[in-house]
Amino acid sequence: MVNARARTGSKAYLRAIEKLRGLSVPLHSTFPLHDPARLPETVNAAVDAGHDLIILGGGDGSVSSVVDVLAHRGVPMGLLPLGTANDFARTLHIPTNLDEACRTIAHGRIVDIDLGRCGNNYYVNRASVGLGAGVAEAMSPKLKKWTGALAYPVATIKALLRHQRFSARLTFPDGDHEPQEHHGLLQLSIANGRYFGGGQLAAHDAGIDDATLDISVMRHGSVHDLVIAARDLKRGALDSDHIHHLRTARVDVVTEPDLPINVDGELVDATPQRFSVARNALHVMVPRTWTDASSPDF
Repeated sequence: MVNARARTGSKAYLRAIEKLRGLSVPLHSTFPLHDPARLPETVNAAVDAGHDLIILGGGDGSVSSVVDVLAHRGVPMGLLPLGTANDFARTLHIPTNLDEACRTIAHGRIVDIDLGRCGNNYYVNRASVGLGAGVAEAMSPKLKKWTGALAYPVATIKALLRHQRFSARLTFPDGDHEPQEHHGLLQLSIANGRYFGGGQLAAHDAGIDDATLDISVMRHGSVHDLVIAARDLKRGALDSDHIHHLRTARVDVVTEPDLPINVDGELVDATPQRFSVARNALHVMVPRTWTDASSPDF
């Protein structure tokens, strides 16, 4: 199933079919979907029909849209990364080169990984409040098509110009941290995966199968402060003058004011909300050499 509206989706569809069949991967049904909203129902129908592997061509948004269907159902997913950022593929070392991604599906191995939960919504990479939600609002298919990887910095600039500082209260149902209050915030991130936002690190030792969420609380500041904070995120700094980091399996978030929540690039909910880890919820094909919490080898 290929999201034909993904950045390279329409061109990749026929090439992927040819390559997979050449690698002796039996394809019982193929779908070039021009309406991404049909992905979940199409995946669900394929699982109900008894297919034992779902191959998805798309970006992080496409992946996130179908994990609610695949979570805890035991049917593995193979991924052809066709999006703008491909952070989920980066976390799992799935090559962005189409031919190599097809070889991963043909010759890789199946692993179980965690998913994040935002209320009843599953996600793979990150949920965020503040700037991240503003970036999701500023992003559009047209912007992605014409600017490619530059879509994220362009959307970030747009979101910064509109951003209003907010406050957040974090409480921890498992009692592993004391309640926290933060004010004058730019962004609150709750990451499940290792990468998000086009290659930013949730933490230098973050993993997607470590039973925890990486929470980053970023204060607003001057342009100079924000540049430094962006550098810190790129290298996965756990704590710095601009970012406070902690790990937990469950956190309740209340913000003032109530704010929309960005889940893997889509606005799907709003605060207040509980975030948690769904252990070993998704089966996925990865290269045989993949290990969690390690840097990608491509």
